[in-house]
Amino acid sequence: MTSIVVTELSSSALRTPPDSLGGLTFRSFSTRIMAATPPARPRITVCMAAYNGSRYIEEQLRSILDQLEDGDEVIVVDDCSTDDTASRVASLDDARIRLVRAAANAGYVKTFERAISLATGEVVFLSDQDDIWLPGRVDVMVEALDDAELVVTNFSYFGGEIPTLQQARLSKRSSRHWLRNTFWIWVGTRPYYGCCMAFRHSLIPRLLPFPEYLSETHDQWIGFVANADKSVAHLDFDSVARRIHADNATVKSARPMSTVLKARWMTARSVLEARKRSRRFAR
Repeated sequence: MTSIVVTELSSSALRTPPDSLGGLTFRSFSTRIMAATPPARPRITVCMAAYNGSRYIEEQLRSILDQLEDGDEVIVVDDCSTDDTASRVASLDDARIRLVRAAANAGYVKTFERAISLATGEVVFLSDQDDIWLPGRVDVMVEALDDAELVVTNFSYFGGEIPTLQQARLSKRSSRHWLRNTFWIWVGTRPYYGCCMAFRHSLIPRLLPFPEYLSETHDQWIGFVANADKSVAHLDFDSVARRIHADNATVKSARPMSTVLKARWMTARSVLEARKRSRRFAR
């Protein structure tokens, strides 16, 4: 909170012209007051795709809402859950939550795409329905967006184990390695997870619409676009605790080679599309 100290003025000071009071002009005085006042935090939108997440979604939303301000918003798109996910979200009765009920099941990629399209905040966070946001996450990630379009962090996990490949960690030093980042995201060893991301709203025109062939890894698509723009910040710290359980959307076991090759072809096309969009918007 900014405090202003008012001092008693002498009679001679009162006779001093008001634009040069005690050698301090009103302009410089007001400038000092403005400099001492911290800038307002950008308005935030959190985008969440929900499907049959009633078991954990309330705890996750509370961990998010604890870090948001009154003017922020959480957009939850319920992808035709067959349980009481939507009613649990509504029961929180928080004006910052906007619950959107899909008319038909579209899958998590299309659901995240819809949520992003509805975002109005200056900064957009992505969130899974079953994790827990760690304290300080929002402030640190928003600050990092002063110098980048996209910020990506690391994560901790609980409730189970994850494959060794998914235990890879980001380093701040690799933030500006645009081509290497793109290559290792494509290979699958650079951990770009949506639950660890935030980006500026100004990135959305290049992200949307998602490529029509994109059936998974929307978070890698976002990483491809931001690296094509050469505007990414990696943060070393853990911003979210991922909950490991049987119904996680992230693949936890080896897939058939045919499936892997199909996914690599899809993401290779995504790399080319990201560079195409980046060049088009740079004109």
